Amino acid sequence: MIMKIGQITLPCQRFLITFAIASWLSLVGMNPAMAQEQVLRTLTVTGQGIERIPTTLTQVQLGVEIQGKTATEVQKEVAKRTSAVVDFLRSRKVERLQTSGIRLQPNYQYNNNERRLMGYIGTNTVSFRLQTEQVGALLDQAVKAGATRIDGVSFTATEEAISVAQKEALRLATTDAQQQADAVLGTLNFTAKEIVSIQVGGADIPQPRMMQAAQFSRAASEESTPVIGGEQTVRASVTLQIRY
Repeated sequence: MIMKIGQITLPCQRFLITFAIASWLSLVGMNPAMAQEQVLRTLTVTGQGIERIPTTLTQVQLGVEIQGKTATEVQKEVAKRTSAVVDFLRSRKVERLQTSGIRLQPNYQYNNNERRLMGYIGTNTVSFRLQTEQVGALLDQAVKAGATRIDGVSFTATEEAISVAQKEALRLATTDAQQQADAVLGTLNFTAKEIVSIQVGGADIPQPRMMQAAQFSRAASEESTPVIGGEQTVRASVTLQIRY
């Protein structure tokens, strides 16, 4: 197909391409650098949000450890004492009670590069969760019920409290990013036009706060075992890309 323009004869397809280029150049004032400037005029800021919440729940791991001459003897005694401990914990209505480990192993004595079988060691451990203010008294009573080892405790907030804290940390991070952008653009006499992209980072479930073994050993030596929680920190970040 041929199109005539004045005295010039052009193929129609070439004319359409030429017309499209001319139209684009007219939009940017025949200055391609202006188009690039529009793309590059963005500000990227990252805001941080931190929310601290009290730990009201304690995860406990405790159990029974027995030494004896034969494997059968040891295993029988471990089962007997563990059953008593589990029955006690159930009577206290602890949450998420479950077996966390069972082990039976030979107990050797080494002397002059020689190994001598002295007997067997059996362990059975369980884990559970309870309100922090109740844990100290429960540990003392669990030992009386037959527990011979306390492997440690960790503190955490409830799922509901963590969920609320995550949302608040994100809100704080977003506000922080917006305030940073306002400060920078205001100082340079620019005006924010629109948010081009939003990236959310963090706001993950925080790890439980562990109580160190040395701390727990000192606490357990007291007449009544004190167990004190603390705080968990929920962190979030939000990155905004803003066109100005």
